Amino acid sequence: MKINKSINIKGEVCPYTFVKAKLALEGLSAGGVLEVITDHKPAVRNVTRSCENEGHILLKSEQINETDYRLVIKKK
Repeated sequence: MKINKSINIKGEVCPYTFVKAKLALEGLSAGGVLEVITDHKPAVRNVTRSCENEGHILLKSEQINETDYRLVIKKK
């Protein structure tokens, strides 16, 4: 899977996590893939839900270490 853009939003909390993910997705073409790195556990659920509500597809959600999470989202 090719990642077109990656953002690190560690240190950010909701709703800023989704706002930054949404802005990054807006900069991609349809079918583009965004990688989001966060350390805010509630953002995993909130960013995923909000992106799916907008029609985007969550390709992967994983915990990558004790504090960080990785989301991979495909733009609709």
